[in-house]
Amino acid sequence: MTVLASELITLGLLLLLAVLAEAMGRHTRMPRISLLILVGFLLGPSVAGLVDPRSARSFEFISVLALSMVGFLVGGRMSMDLIRRLGHLIMWVALWETLVTYAVVAVGVLLLGGGIHLALLLGAIGTATDPAATFEAIREQQRGSRFADVLSGIVAVDDAIGLIVFSITVLVLHVVSAGAMDMGADFLLHALRELFGALLLGVLLGLPMAYLSGRLRRGEPTLMEALGMVLLCAGLAQWLKVSHLLACVAMGMTVVNFARHHHRPFHAVEDIEWPFLALFFIFCGAYLTLDAFAGVSTLLLAYLLLRLLGRVLGGWLAAVPAWTQGGFSRWGGLAMLPQAGVALAMAFVAAGLYPDLQETLLPVVISATVLFELAGPLAARAVLTRVAAEESEIRAGPGGT
Repeated sequence: MTVLASELITLGLLLLLAVLAEAMGRHTRMPRISLLILVGFLLGPSVAGLVDPRSARSFEFISVLALSMVGFLVGGRMSMDLIRRLGHLIMWVALWETLVTYAVVAVGVLLLGGGIHLALLLGAIGTATDPAATFEAIREQQRGSRFADVLSGIVAVDDAIGLIVFSITVLVLHVVSAGAMDMGADFLLHALRELFGALLLGVLLGLPMAYLSGRLRRGEPTLMEALGMVLLCAGLAQWLKVSHLLACVAMGMTVVNFARHHHRPFHAVEDIEWPFLALFFIFCGAYLTLDAFAGVSTLLLAYLLLRLLGRVLGGWLAAVPAWTQGGFSRWGGLAMLPQAGVALAMAFVAAGLYPDLQETLLPVVISATVLFELAGPLAARAVLTRVAAEESEIRAGPGGT
């Protein structure tokens, strides 16, 4: 059997297994991302030994494409109309949650002896959330509230903020490294070129896409338009040696804010994104090995506790000003625990930049993703229920029933 035939058969079987995992998730209410990662682990080197992403030629292509789509859709949530409609409260809380979580995780890992690179990277990765899980918890509540509206806006924009923080972190690590200090200003210029080059590439591609998309079918971009632009952006970013993730975020932000002739510029990508993400999550699970898991168990526990502390503390601090009361609960940070694609995207980008951290970084983030996907929605539902009860009491007033 040729290598190509083997790769095609493997991908086909993995997609069918992903369908079964989704069906199981609907019956057990287990998060589908956790199930897909579990499938990958069972197929990986530690158990069945049937899938090894380290040697699979298709994994790099699938991961770059899937993460580029994630970046494009994350950027698409950064609509100025949304920010203006929901006010400054969303950006206030999102910034507090992001920066406090980043600081708590980074300082905590550093104090535990994790090293500056690992500490800052885990701090940046800790800022990511899973908007889909939070949106689902809000939908299940089936009761509108000011807090639910604010929470929806926060999780819609904080991944984009987290990706920007992650990109700046990578730049800082380049600058403070020993090699950067030796090369001085030249290295700093190179790092700045990578950061702003990605942003410029996304904007330059996003402007014509915003104008041209949705012209063949009035008001609705076709799949070929959307996928073609994502592939073009990812490919050019790889060729120019800039971040394909950040470039696609910038392109998504540009399209959503300049495409005035239609309102669904991301619909086509949303339709095709999931099969590639499903394969990506399975490959993520296959990266986990029992030896690697055992080697990072202490760091994993620390990361879980530090991120939980950062979220809770960020929510408390964000709710301190009087003008936020009634719009954001001090327990709101607990509703933003789930992590999924963006966190894994950051982890794989970081692992590519710092291969010596790969065997530490990936097991921690992949394992934490599973646990946060399991516990996060439960925490979000609990917070939404508590806030709804508090709002009902306020509306009833002292003499209410």
